[in-house]
Amino acid sequence: MQNKGIVLLVEDNPKILDINRRMLENEGVKVLTAESIAQARLHITTVRPDVAVLDIMLPDGSGVDFLSELRMLCETPSNPVCALFLTAKTERADILAGLSAGGNDYITKPYDIEEFRMRVLNFLRIAISAKARQKETLEDPPLSAVSAMLTEKELTVALNAANGLCNKEIADKVFLSVSRVKTCLSGIYRKLGISEKNKKRKLLYKMLVQ
Repeated sequence: MQNKGIVLLVEDNPKILDINRRMLENEGVKVLTAESIAQARLHITTVRPDVAVLDIMLPDGSGVDFLSELRMLCETPSNPVCALFLTAKTERADILAGLSAGGNDYITKPYDIEEFRMRVLNFLRIAISAKARQKETLEDPPLSAVSAMLTEKELTVALNAANGLCNKEIADKVFLSVSRVKTCLSGIYRKLGISEKNKKRKLLYKMLVQ
């Protein structure tokens, strides 16, 4: 059976939570539900969602703050997490804060259920495709022993850089910000002792796949 992915719904309105859950389950999606950040934490200790739909005003905290915790615990290059905010906070400042925190989309209540369905399903397709691509990237090249020095995320960033992708392309592919990609690459170069200014990516390629 085709993998439709896993969605985590964090919403303190039981009616909205039930409507969204049933709608996604009718699409064959596995749905995890939580009415608080505490309940959401219990889920993500054992399951890695592909998409998280987060309310912002929750009884025990902010969905915006929880997003960074979610990404830190759940996100790896082989398991990216797309995050959508679904909230009654409609001010421009709130929208910008949600997107700046790493949200991939921001939907305000009241919302169109069909539009919501399509957006979530589209992000599921993106996340699942990204996982498949990352798996191919990690499995295909004949990696050298040097690769064992890197974490999974570092290895994926390094391979994409070695294959000629720019920082923005890498960021889009592994669901990181451009600044985090730059920081990750700096750490990789330090680990591998690569310091030659204009040939870093060529040396990276030689060290990893030759």
